[in-house]
This record gives sequence, structure tokens and C-alpha cells, in this order.
Amino acid sequence: MNSKEEISVISNSTIYNVEAIRNDFPILQTTVHDNPLVYLDNAATTQKPISVIKEAQKYYSTMNSNIHRGVHALSQVATEAYETARIKIKKFINALGKNEIIFTKGTTESINLVAQSYVRPNLQAGDEVIISQMEHHSNIVPWQLACKEKNAKLKIIPIDDNGDLIFKDFEKLITDRTKFVSVVYASNSLGTINPVKKIIDLAHQNNIPVMLDAAQAVNHLPVDVQDLDCDFLAFSGHKLYGPTGIGILYGKVNLLDSMPPYQGGGDMISKVTFKETTYNELPHKFEAGTPNIAGAIGLGEAIDYISKVGIENISFHEMNLLEYATEAVSDIPSLKIIGTSKEKVSVLSFVLDDVHPHDIGTFLDFEGVAIRTGHHCTQPVMDRYNIPATSRASFAMYNTKAEINVLVNGLKKIIGVFG
Repeated sequence: MNSKEEISVISNSTIYNVEAIRNDFPILQTTVHDNPLVYLDNAATTQKPISVIKEAQKYYSTMNSNIHRGVHALSQVATEAYETARIKIKKFINALGKNEIIFTKGTTESINLVAQSYVRPNLQAGDEVIISQMEHHSNIVPWQLACKEKNAKLKIIPIDDNGDLIFKDFEKLITDRTKFVSVVYASNSLGTINPVKKIIDLAHQNNIPVMLDAAQAVNHLPVDVQDLDCDFLAFSGHKLYGPTGIGILYGKVNLLDSMPPYQGGGDMISKVTFKETTYNELPHKFEAGTPNIAGAIGLGEAIDYISKVGIENISFHEMNLLEYATEAVSDIPSLKIIGTSKEKVSVLSFVLDDVHPHDIGTFLDFEGVAIRTGHHCTQPVMDRYNIPATSRASFAMYNTKAEINVLVNGLKKIIGVFG
């Protein structure tokens, strides 16, 4: 790597030093099959900075205790750290209040919570839920289950050859029986950034609530839930440089208040008798049992790290990488990019003529390059393009153009081997 690749000017006043950032991520210093690790599987999960790792370790080393329930010192310190993380997340997505921030296991649980506690009780036979053709399975299956139980209809917004939603078809899908819309903010398999504000505006004109799957958006783009005016939003900590097993559901207070609890147990109650139970106030009503305390604290630290680097700076760096990678692979005649929207996050999915994606992934692994191959939990997307799978390289704040060169050279070697 040369210095021009390592340090770039983001604006007149900001220098983005990718090598300094890389030094904060211990795993990036490792080798795979005697080659330096080139980690390009960030859409699946991002690596963790040392500050996040230390913060989770600090919880277990110095304050391990259950929260909200103890008067002793450890419990009070742990509770403060946990609730401080909630405030950080509230500020990060610009929610109105911390009571709109629910800790979950991840995006999947957040979507299921809304499907079961909000949509399902309000669905009747003949009602409709709208999703898109590019959804992750976690934003398909919960709605299928709810619609099947209630004899409601699941309607699909189609996508075009570039991987863009066909908005005029969305307009046609809305009827007076449409009760809910849930769409992905940015596609994990295509990279497409959907016109979510336009979708929300149209839905709200028809009094339809909207949920956003923001798992692939919050680590690439500034997200402001008040500006978007979404009713619900979900994301996962592990895709945001935070720990696994922790996620967020944002919801407007009036909607969360109207919803029954998703699970019953400790901490989500106010009073329990054998006759009846009264529930705790928001957000605790939806956080039954002992939560992932270390995960929440670690996620708060990840947000601190992202805020220090600057989400706009990260986005600019990643877009430069995507542009560079797209141009580099376009010189390979047998390669076809899947997902060519003009508005994308840093995801590059592709197929190679006569080479299965699994073979590509295996070969690149021996070059030290980690990519993702398969259907990426978006089988309807694969069906749309009549392919079984793709190879996907996805870029994060710590990736470099030199790493993209390793990827491209590996692909050229594969073509040489497979002819």
C-alpha cells in the first residue's frame, strides 16, 4: 500500500487515515493460509475495534451484575452503563426519547417483535402487507407467518434489472386493505439504497405504518428517524462494529404503547399476581429477562467509535472503494455485476461465467480473501435474476484499494485455472 491509498482528504478540514483505523482492529493483523487477511465480508458482519472488545471485557471484569434489580454497587454501575448505551443509540438515530429504543437480539428479533405484537393483532382476513422483492428472509418469513394465520395477503414490490424498486408498482399495490409496509433500507445482496423517505411519505398519505430494515444502512449512512418519519426501524449491533447478539428496535411511542408484550418474564412487569399482571413502562415492557448487557454496552462503544471517525467520512471512503472496485472488475469480460443501481452502499455482488460462487469463495480464501458466496438469505433476489447464487465483496471503513487489488488479482487467477 502506498501513502496515497492510506491517507485521503475527505474535506478541506478532515483527513481520513485508513491505516490508523486498521490498527484499531486486531483481527486485521492476522493471516489466513499464510496470506494477510483481506476481509471483504462486512455485509455479513463487521470486525470490532479494540475499544469495543475492551468495553465488553470491562463489563465482565469489573461490573458483572444483573441490571435494574439490585441496590448493590455493581448492579447500579451495570445499570448505568446499560442505560447510557441506550441514550447513545437514541442520539445516533435521532430518536425523540430513549423509551423509543428497545434492545433485542438483532434485526431478526426486532422484525418478529413488530410482526407478532403490532401487525398480527391488527390483521383481518383480506388485509394486506407490502414488502419488496429484495428483502432478506428475516423481512419475509415473519410477514408470511402473520398473513397465513390471519388469511391476509402478502404483496411484493418488484425490482428491475438494475436492482431498483419499481416505485410506480408500489403505488399500484396500495389499497384500502393495506395495513403495513416493511422494506429494506439498503439491500444486503444488491447494495441498492431504496427511496425510503418517498415510500414512507406515500404510505403515510394512506395512513399505513412503515417499518425499515436498516441492518445494512446504519453502518454506511446517516440515519435520522425523525426526518424519515418511519414508524419502526431495526438494526443489528454486529453489522455496526459492535458485538453479536444485540440489536435495536426503534418505534414511535404511541405505537409501542399500543402493543402487547412480545415475551413475558422478569423486568417487563410492574406487578404480578395470579389474577393479573400489569406491564412495565417503555422500553422495559419489551425487554423480558436478563438482556445482553455486555452486548448493549459494547454497541454503545461502537457508536462512540463511529461517531469519532464520522459516519459521513466513512460513507465517503466506502463509496470511493465501491467505485474503484466496480471499475476494476468491469475489466474482467466473464464477470457480471448483479445490482447496478446508481444509489448503492458498498456491496459488490457478481457472477463469473462457468464458475460456481462457492468455488470462487474457496479459491479466494486460500489467497487470504474473505468474501461471501451463496444466496445471502435473499433467495427471491436470486430467482429474479435466474441465478443460484452470487459472490459478494462488501467494504467497510477499514478496507483499502490495495485489498481490492488482491481481490481482482485472485479473480483473474480463478479465470486462469477454470479457463
